[in-house]
Amino acid sequence: MAAIDLKPASECKYDILSLGEIMLRLDPGEERIHTTRTFRVWEGGGEYNVARGLRRCFGKRAAVVTAIVDNPAGRLLEDLMLQGGVNLEYVKWVPFDGIGRKVRVGLNFTERGFGCRAAVGCSDRANSAASQLKKGDIDWDQIFGRDGIRWFHTGGIFAGLSETTRDIIIEAVTTAKKYGTIVSYDLNFRNSLWKDIGGQEKAREVNRAIAPYVDVMIGNEEDFTAALGFEVKGLDKGFSKLDPTNFKKMIEAAVKEFPNFKAVATTLRNAKTASINDWGAVLYCGGQFYDAILRENLEILDRVGGGDSFASGLIYGLMEGKSPTEAVNYGAAHGALAMTTPGDTTTASLAEVEKVMKGGSARVDR
Repeated sequence: MAAIDLKPASECKYDILSLGEIMLRLDPGEERIHTTRTFRVWEGGGEYNVARGLRRCFGKRAAVVTAIVDNPAGRLLEDLMLQGGVNLEYVKWVPFDGIGRKVRVGLNFTERGFGCRAAVGCSDRANSAASQLKKGDIDWDQIFGRDGIRWFHTGGIFAGLSETTRDIIIEAVTTAKKYGTIVSYDLNFRNSLWKDIGGQEKAREVNRAIAPYVDVMIGNEEDFTAALGFEVKGLDKGFSKLDPTNFKKMIEAAVKEFPNFKAVATTLRNAKTASINDWGAVLYCGGQFYDAILRENLEILDRVGGGDSFASGLIYGLMEGKSPTEAVNYGAAHGALAMTTPGDTTTASLAEVEKVMKGGSARVDR
């Protein structure tokens, strides 16, 4: 396995720092977005969810870099984040203009799906405070140099928000590398983010500019094609029908082009229905592939956040010096557990993750 040499914990203020937008998720529960009369509110964001998972499930010191508008909606978001235990000292608070013409909190309406009805997401996030972060807004030398960060995580969702967010990612990762911080990146391709600003072609341009600074690249089986341009035959048939040789050749091609990748991890999902999925994962490092336990017919309550919880479990395993097989299984088990509860973020404990890894049953725990 290629070495992932983390800075000593004693030299760093935080184990994990995430950069990204955090939204209010409005969840209609068992109803539909367009017919419900009530919503439950959660906080969530692809990059933030990883830091929160590492804090709440795995006990790591976590912080987040983002921007939030200073109004009651922003303070609701703050209250939810405080419950998640992620430190907010690097949050940039932006004055409110009165009606949200210039700056606002992003909203994410997501219904869970069931059976033959797929989950549906509807974002309302234009002009959010986080999307307007730009180079020079954050003192990265203070964060990475003087405070010290062991692991930095960001991803393709934040990269797709605006022209300035991709610039601040480059600014952040170059500074992180200067100070010896490990960088992970989740490709997290979302067609809705890119379709109005150049589509897949633009997504590939942006993500390929960031990729040279990444130590651990994460994505699902579609992300490497959509966001980086590595093609694999049979992708449209679902991972369970992929020729493993072709799939592994795609990952090997990515590592060959970007030799800075110390590890590449991908989740594998076959959605038989919205509520029954096959769920697996693969980790590539040191020239070898390591497969997580394949969970066939996994019952899903809320699939949103499963990939982020995979990432936090994987990062925990790599941070703790676990074997590649253990690391990918921490990720897959944590992702599976996260999809059994509502909301974007994990409610699992480390003991529950390790029980699932060992094949523990779902009998009542009394």
